[in-house]
Amino acid sequence: MALKRGLSSVGVHRNRSSGSRFPIVILVLFSVLAPLVFFVGRGLYKSDQNNVQSGYTKQTVDWRERLALQSIKNLFTKEVIDVVTTSTADLGPLSLDSFRKGNLSASWEVVETSVKDDATSQAAELKQETSKDGKLLDDDRSPDAPAKTLRRQLRDNRRAKRAAELVHQDDEATLKLENAAIERSRAVDSAVLGRYNIWRREIENENSDSTVRLMRDQIIMAQVYIGIAKMKNKLGLQQELKIRVKESQRAVGESTVDADLPHSAPEKIKAMGKVLSIAREQLYDCKLVTGKLRAMLQISDEQVRSLKKQSTFLSQLAAKTIPNAIHCLSMRLTIEYYLLPLEKRKFPRSENLENPNLYHYALFSDNVLAASVVVNSTIMNAKDPLKHVFHLVTDKLNFGAMNMWFLLNPPGKATINVENVDEFKWLNSSYCPVLRQLETSAMKEYYFKADNPTKSASSNLKYRNPKYLSMLNHLRFYLPQVYPKLDKILFLDDDIVVQNDLTRLWSVDLHGKVNGAVETCGESFHRFDKYLNFSNPHISRNFDPNACGWAYGMNMFDLKEWKKRDITGIYHKWQNMNEDRALWKLGTLPPGLITFYGLTHPLEKSWHVLGLGYNPSVDKKEIEHAAVIHYNGNMKPWLELAMTKYRSYWTKYIKYDHPYLRSCNLSE
Repeated sequence: MALKRGLSSVGVHRNRSSGSRFPIVILVLFSVLAPLVFFVGRGLYKSDQNNVQSGYTKQTVDWRERLALQSIKNLFTKEVIDVVTTSTADLGPLSLDSFRKGNLSASWEVVETSVKDDATSQAAELKQETSKDGKLLDDDRSPDAPAKTLRRQLRDNRRAKRAAELVHQDDEATLKLENAAIERSRAVDSAVLGRYNIWRREIENENSDSTVRLMRDQIIMAQVYIGIAKMKNKLGLQQELKIRVKESQRAVGESTVDADLPHSAPEKIKAMGKVLSIAREQLYDCKLVTGKLRAMLQISDEQVRSLKKQSTFLSQLAAKTIPNAIHCLSMRLTIEYYLLPLEKRKFPRSENLENPNLYHYALFSDNVLAASVVVNSTIMNAKDPLKHVFHLVTDKLNFGAMNMWFLLNPPGKATINVENVDEFKWLNSSYCPVLRQLETSAMKEYYFKADNPTKSASSNLKYRNPKYLSMLNHLRFYLPQVYPKLDKILFLDDDIVVQNDLTRLWSVDLHGKVNGAVETCGESFHRFDKYLNFSNPHISRNFDPNACGWAYGMNMFDLKEWKKRDITGIYHKWQNMNEDRALWKLGTLPPGLITFYGLTHPLEKSWHVLGLGYNPSVDKKEIEHAAVIHYNGNMKPWLELAMTKYRSYWTKYIKYDHPYLRSCNLSE
């Protein structure tokens, strides 16, 4: 037992010894291996952690860049993005760096700032700073800063070079313009320009009127101060101003240039200047002076209108009056005629007066010289003067002169006869409406009381011309009564000149019309509405306002058709309706247009050219190729106011070396 117990104790001891070594070994193993495992494991863990974190960071950056690019695309159109991509093509593919270039506008910089805020990353963050001129500069610490700097320098150099080239081109263009201007200025005669230059000095003008204008200005200011002096009871100064005004007015007179002034003019200017200086000190008041000047201006304006109206009336009167030289000729011829025996007062070939196979002319005139031009020009251009017959009618005053002139100056082989309109007994007020109207008090007031401020007196002055008082002007409406044995007759005014043979007119087919005349209407003038009052129902119901007008002066009348259609009766009807001048104003053309309405055959325009008495731009070729030229208007060729460019066509048919013309001082 004891042995077993001993053995068992030894076994237990052995077991205890082996059991004590094993924990020590384990402890040693753990103490050595545990740190190794810990550090190795920790290293592996950190490596995994770094790999995971790096992958996560790269994924985050890529996502943020895509988000920034998407934001830019939402902010700008495709065209803008394309432009940016193209302009930065040298920098490679489109990236955020391409939007961080230094030459962006303010609007791009705002977008760049917002993109930078949204795309911040730990791995790549660029720093920017603002320059003085507002542009963003790249940070020098960026990896590609030297390349960007080099590109920027190249770009700046190119811009500077281009700017220099443009400036050089501008300088060259400016220099060329200056040289061209210099050459043009050298080509102009400066001496001629200086004479008409508005900035010239008065002393350089040969006909300077500065002194005349100064004196007239002084007179105006003196008249202003005269009125103010009277208002302020400065009678002495007023009298002194009046004296100086009279002296200056006498000195100036009708002078228009300084050379016309008398030698005393400078003294008058000084004397007036002294008085005006005193008047200015005592009387000057801005409101009073302005009011006086305005009143003087209004008075002058009224005077100008009155004088213009008077001038118009006188010019109309002068157009139908006879100059003194022609009146002298008429008086001398009249005396000579009534000294002739009765047997010598007759014209030859009186048997031709009623022969319908000859060419008959009707001429109504009270102007001896004008009638002679019409007859002479017709005969001189006629192929067969023997077949031409002139029927001349004048008034009692000029009857003797007309007869005497053509007795002394017969028209070659042509036949001529002169009659006195006052001897037409059938032409009286009971038969002729015009004569009856001329006897009314209203017509007499219209003609002889023009100063009376009535409605009729204020109408157009040309309609109050004395020619409308003469029955010679209305005798054209009574041709069948004057020449009952004739079939056709050519009516001529006394202010025409015949340049070609007119015999072909008698063979013109009038197609059943009564009147053959040249039409005068154009696009919008010389139509019926110019002569007739279409506000009157009698006119508007019977006539077309756009109907073409025609000219009196050279008219072929078919007297047979005239009688058939009772043209004179039509004329009487309308003349009676116009007693109050409501249908047309006085004259013979308006009633002629009405009377021959629809009964006028248009002739070729080359037969009759008008306007030489008022139109300075009549074509010379038309005048030279015209059969008849007409001086209708106020500028008659026998008046001083005639247009000289047309006068030679008329004067070449007058023999100014005639004794009667020389005795009356008639000359070209």
